Amino acid sequence: MDSAEYERRIAARFASFDQDGNGYIDREDFSSAAKALLAEFGVTARCDKGQALYIGAEAFWQGMAGIADVDGDQRVTREEFVTGAVKRLRDSPQRFAEIARPFLRAVVAVANVDGQGVTVTDAGRVLRVLGVTPEAIPVASAALDTAGTGRIPSEEQLLAAFAAYFTTPEPEA
Repeated sequence: MDSAEYERRIAARFASFDQDGNGYIDREDFSSAAKALLAEFGVTARCDKGQALYIGAEAFWQGMAGIADVDGDQRVTREEFVTGAVKRLRDSPQRFAEIARPFLRAVVAVANVDGQGVTVTDAGRVLRVLGVTPEAIPVASAALDTAGTGRIPSEEQLLAAFAAYFTTPEPEA
């Protein structure tokens, strides 16, 4: 696959971050994602899990802005996302883990409804709220259950899957 095709496919991931659909990613998109996740799981913003989610969302935004906001306007455009964030994160997956980990750790805490780990169903709820396409949700959430237990086994596996989704294009049909 050539670079232009790769960038075209990755640009589609931009919509997952652009929660309000205004054409750029900003702090409000990350805050909106946190708010929507809390509402989905019935968790209050003022509790420890809610606070951790907002703090994680802010850390994720700061990391994204640090990587991709070339002009310093506190917005990441589609072009900045494709040419900056995705390339840098693809070239350095550990960097993606660094910036995403606080948010994903908090997401796991919120989605771990029964305290026994995140279920495949709850992972699907998270993916839907975060803007993953409806067609991709069952495939993505089932792929996370590598042991066939109906639960996501580890934070590391979730981080790897999240990074792969946002930095790797879909296989060609």
